[in-house]
Amino acid sequence: MLQDTRIGDSIAVNGVCLTATTFGEGVFVADVMAETLAKTNLRDLRPGSQVNLERALRLGDRLGGHMVSGHVDGVGTIAGKEKHDIATLITIQAPPQVMKYIIKKGSIAIDGTSLTVVDFEGDKFQVSLIPHTAHATVLGNKKIGDSVNLESDVLGKYIERLLQGRQEEERPGSKMNLEFLATNGFL
Repeated sequence: MLQDTRIGDSIAVNGVCLTATTFGEGVFVADVMAETLAKTNLRDLRPGSQVNLERALRLGDRLGGHMVSGHVDGVGTIAGKEKHDIATLITIQAPPQVMKYIIKKGSIAIDGTSLTVVDFEGDKFQVSLIPHTAHATVLGNKKIGDSVNLESDVLGKYIERLLQGRQEEERPGSKMNLEFLATNGFL
């Protein structure tokens, strides 16, 4: 994991982008701001806690999911966990600032792991873990009540911002608005 990693490189810890400042024997050190601790599940970590670690994507690398920046939008809670054949269905209770970007078959990063939303209702959504993901990430070991970092798909955030700008300068006769996008399956 740390091979070829240098001081100043980004390393995601449970989906939180941190900058490596020092290295030791199989370890790295990163500064964590008070705001980061307040807005992520890093505040819950104790010595020996399991975490997801991932280096930043490099140009030319294969993209195996959606674009994940390491900028957490909110902390959710594992509200349910059910085994279905070989898959594990996980229900996450999420804050409104995350739920507004959740769509069926859309992308969500949970503790830095890119997953597809199976379904959603109210303040909860579900994802399904294949056995590989359950074993290769911390998500397979999470229990009901555990906190998880959530990062919404950046595309939804960009669309929202562009629409806000358009609404501010909306021209008479324009048909491009939130209702149009929702009706045509974009939201």
